[in-house]
Amino acid sequence: MTPMPSKTPRTSAIKKVKLCMLAVGISCAIAGDCQQSADPVAQARALLAEGKLAQSEAALRAYLSSHPASAEAHFVLGSVLFRETKPVESLAEFTAGARTSRPTADELKIVASDYVLLHDYADADTWFSEVTAESPNDALAWYLLGRTRYNESRYSEAVSSFERALALHPNYVEAENNLGLSYQALNDRENAKEAFQTAINWQGDAPSDPQPFLNLGMMLCDESACERAIPFLSKAATLHPENPKVHEELGRAYEAQRNLPKAQSELEQAVTLAPDASGLHFRLGQIYRQEGLRDRAQHEFEICERLNSTHSSTITPNPFKSGLSPPR
Repeated sequence: MTPMPSKTPRTSAIKKVKLCMLAVGISCAIAGDCQQSADPVAQARALLAEGKLAQSEAALRAYLSSHPASAEAHFVLGSVLFRETKPVESLAEFTAGARTSRPTADELKIVASDYVLLHDYADADTWFSEVTAESPNDALAWYLLGRTRYNESRYSEAVSSFERALALHPNYVEAENNLGLSYQALNDRENAKEAFQTAINWQGDAPSDPQPFLNLGMMLCDESACERAIPFLSKAATLHPENPKVHEELGRAYEAQRNLPKAQSELEQAVTLAPDASGLHFRLGQIYRQEGLRDRAQHEFEICERLNSTHSSTITPNPFKSGLSPPR
């Protein structure tokens, strides 16, 4: 039997080096210390996903200072700025990135949404239309296109867009509700009410979207069916008690029933939530006057007059009126 060769100093040294490298590799794998630093843009994306907008923006601006031609970094920064409600700055970043690379369909949705924030619905329509051409099965894109066309007063086309979104995404509550708004704008009241009721039914026993409840309640009040409207409006108020529009409409319904104490309570809540809406002060003043509270009525009328003299809005704000669901 041939004896095993004895270990030489050289082979022992090599073995020690290999063992050392293996040990270091295991330690690095555990601690993560030996991995190359992550892509800065990927890190910024992760921060954006976590909602850490300021940190993401800072990281991207630092990276762009040394990599100004990075289209990806410009696009991610544009997304961050959109989330920060800075549409002009966001569009500037997408424009900078587009010099070297075309944005993806998802990124173009953000470009279009920037234009929505700027109330430039024509350009928003252009880009949402581009997205639906590139990604025809994107239900959100069709929904956003429908919202844009509604804001352009192109109601029939809005109906078509919402119907396409619903075909792709059955039981899409927001799309069904906005379909109702489009029918309402076309003065097709029966189809509008049916759409609002459908959007309510789809939410089951644990609804979360108050808008169809408000919309249906308002339509019923317009038809002098305030008794039927009150349960829908009350549900909207339960789901979104911070919405002054809901309290205004509940006040209107109670006033029609001559339940002035409840009408007063709802209008007072609405005024508290939207103190600069002159129309609310005027309506509350009318309630006070009907109750014989002349001094309080006069006070509200004076506030209304003062607000009107400063060009304050007479329209009660509705925080969830737009239905815009921007990409995240």
